[in-house]
Amino acid sequence: MLRNFMGLFLLTFMICCFILLMQVLWARINDIVGKGVEITVLLEFLVYAVASVVPLALPLAILLASLMTFGNLGEKFELTAMKSAGVSLFRIMRPLTIFIGIICIGAYFFSNYVLPKSQTKLWALVFSLRQKAPELDIPVAEFYSGLSGYNIYVGKKDVRSGLLHDIMIYDYSNGFEDASVTLADSGRIAFTADNQYMLLRLYNGESFENLNQQEQRTLDSRNVPYRRETFGSKQLLIDFNTEFTRFDESVMQDQHVSKNVTQLRQSIDSVGALSKARAREQGDRMVNSRYFGREWCSGRELSPIAEEMKEEYNITNLATSLTAFQMRQAMNIAVDKARVMRDAIQYNAVMLDDYDRYVRKHAIELHRKFTLSFACLIFFFIGAPLGAIIRKGGLGAPIVISVVMFIIYYIIDNTGYKMAREALWPVWQGMWLSSAVLLPIGVFLTVKAATDSGLFNPEVWLKVWEKVTTGIKTRYQQLRNK
Repeated sequence: MLRNFMGLFLLTFMICCFILLMQVLWARINDIVGKGVEITVLLEFLVYAVASVVPLALPLAILLASLMTFGNLGEKFELTAMKSAGVSLFRIMRPLTIFIGIICIGAYFFSNYVLPKSQTKLWALVFSLRQKAPELDIPVAEFYSGLSGYNIYVGKKDVRSGLLHDIMIYDYSNGFEDASVTLADSGRIAFTADNQYMLLRLYNGESFENLNQQEQRTLDSRNVPYRRETFGSKQLLIDFNTEFTRFDESVMQDQHVSKNVTQLRQSIDSVGALSKARAREQGDRMVNSRYFGREWCSGRELSPIAEEMKEEYNITNLATSLTAFQMRQAMNIAVDKARVMRDAIQYNAVMLDDYDRYVRKHAIELHRKFTLSFACLIFFFIGAPLGAIIRKGGLGAPIVISVVMFIIYYIIDNTGYKMAREALWPVWQGMWLSSAVLLPIGVFLTVKAATDSGLFNPEVWLKVWEKVTTGIKTRYQQLRNK
């Protein structure tokens, strides 16, 4: 049992990793293709990307492998023979349950120690690839806009000599209103020694440039002065960094994806305490800065200034004690204080929302460390009894059922994640939603498989349908006779 399952598990795990890796590569295709980076950098990217897809590939591989294993046993009647010999389904599943338990523990350690480091290196590499300038490949007979602030047109190329013919360059690096146009019969492209700039040597051409930037604008916008230059040889220096510069991985140190369980808990506790202190400070400021400067409430003594004001004015007849000018002045002061308080509340609300989002992201990542391991266990107790019930081996029915179950799991898990991220649900409810939904399904299928229930037998459902329709017809006939 263990040998058969391990072979299928390794096969399905590699297939799932490959499929999910293709999805990652498709999402990052613009950051990789056309950058001219070395093959070692691409291989490094693939290694880190494979590590990032393990949390999704592992539960799917366990589900598919357990379905195929028990489906093959059921299809060959080996499972029936073992049950006839007095071996229960739970005893048959015991060695695989122990093996899956070891995988769950390994998945936790992977999520806690390996995944944060791989995510840190992956995102640092992605940011580095985004900043890398694309490899220069100017097409023929069409405009090339790969250089920021420039559009270049080349009529034809001489592959042997590297000479470009019929060159047209639009330079709008200073804005479209101050654009310049350069025409040349031929030219060559080279790079400086430090690979920071592109040197474009042009031969036999002319350039046109308006003089708006020199404040020679006229009242009539149709009469804009320009400068025309004819040259035999000219050089243009264009900013084009071809070096691959790596981002420092320290920029990812405070991100939730780069922390283990201990670091996540420390960040949640520290930022949560800071958020509570900020909220308490805001509440105290709202209470203590209402009317006469420093106020006290809930049975505390008033400040001396407030005592004098309280003795001088009676709250009940304050409107009749003030003059019209004093009343307008008091109203203006009250409105100004209300506006200041509103601005302070809005500012603190933004600050508190940043703290809350930070805490929620870290709490989501903390729960994700455990939901991965638990999902592996749940998918085993779904796949194994389901394979024993349907009794279909191979890659046909197991793949279809696995994909359907995994899509259901992914939709539920993604829904819970978004609910937790947007603070519509508590974090623990959103992150454990998929487990709470799939766990009863696993228990139900395990019980049905242990009792040899014909859950997916068409004859059983036909008999149930016949009983239902017969009961309806009988009831209808009784009501009609009455």
